Amino acid sequence: MWIRTLTAVTCAAVGLSACAPGPWLDKSRLQDDLDAKQSTETYPVQVITADVIMKQVAQVRAEQASSLPSDLSKWDYKIGPDDIIGVTVYDHPELSTTSPTAAPESNAGAPPLPQVAGAAPSDQAGHRVGSDGTIFFPTLGRVKLAGLTIEQARETFAKLLAKNVRDPQVDIRVIAYRSQRIQMTGEVKSPGTMAVTDVPLTLIDAITRAGGETPAADMSRVHLTRHGETIEIDAQSILEHGRMRENVLLEAGDVVNVPDRSDARIFAFGEVGHPQMVPIPRAGLTLADALAAVQSIDPKGADPRQIYVIRGAADNPQKPVVFRLDMTQVDALLLQTQFALHPLDVLYVGTSGAVRFNRVLDQITPALSTLFYTKALVDPNNY
Repeated sequence: MWIRTLTAVTCAAVGLSACAPGPWLDKSRLQDDLDAKQSTETYPVQVITADVIMKQVAQVRAEQASSLPSDLSKWDYKIGPDDIIGVTVYDHPELSTTSPTAAPESNAGAPPLPQVAGAAPSDQAGHRVGSDGTIFFPTLGRVKLAGLTIEQARETFAKLLAKNVRDPQVDIRVIAYRSQRIQMTGEVKSPGTMAVTDVPLTLIDAITRAGGETPAADMSRVHLTRHGETIEIDAQSILEHGRMRENVLLEAGDVVNVPDRSDARIFAFGEVGHPQMVPIPRAGLTLADALAAVQSIDPKGADPRQIYVIRGAADNPQKPVVFRLDMTQVDALLLQTQFALHPLDVLYVGTSGAVRFNRVLDQITPALSTLFYTKALVDPNNY
């Protein structure tokens, strides 16, 4: 009798489970195997130690100190197509296209030469460098200047004019810089095209000339694209810590993008006081900052040895890098203040074994209580 009654109660419970209140999805039309093994790939876990933190700092600095040039002393503008070039031949106004304002360097110490009468103003005169890289100059014909520095162009003209002019004194300058451009995009106040001139243009200079960053800008992840390759530069550290060697010298064709802060966040899950998304401030976010923002780990459910940081969502989601902090160690309190989190990192705090066991008991206790209560109703003589 007891067996038949228990079987009937069980069948009724299973049958009525589809009518149970709360969220429920009919999976009869879903072809899904929940027991299928997802993957056999394993991921090594790096325990967060002082050595790991030092390696991260060294890696960031190595990425910043890239092969891109930053030495301003080696910069020299090179003439290109569409530039407007002014040529001045001292004492030969018939060959000059601009008015000299000072004697050339070779006459240093001597009194300045007088203005050439009848020479056209510099903003109305000049030679445009053609698409073939040459200009037309009287008595010389086509002269190739593209790819030459100002000094090289001056020496070229002096050498060519020496065939007809005795000891020619030549001055070359660029009246209008049109051949070389960079693009400023993203969260700057005046995005657009910017000319490269004979004054070296660095990353910070370009951002400043574009009006500076907007309040939504993420200066710690400025993207520089050159020759089809993009690198990430921490412009915030350049400004705050004076790392001028990381202030990249820009070249023609560069694209500088200052992104917004939409990706500047991490996610905290697991046994924490308040699971949530934590924004990364301009000064950066450490593991200690993130734990404090989510009200630390849950003292009743967390395993302090399982503080995981999972990284790779932005760059390589198929190959995450996993770090673990053991907060039972005495140096963990210091290490968490030095371990920097990256955008889209996932902070996960594991559950202790005892809590998992207790939660299983919480799940099965109501069912066991129901069975014993049903038996007591069916066969009260046993109680």
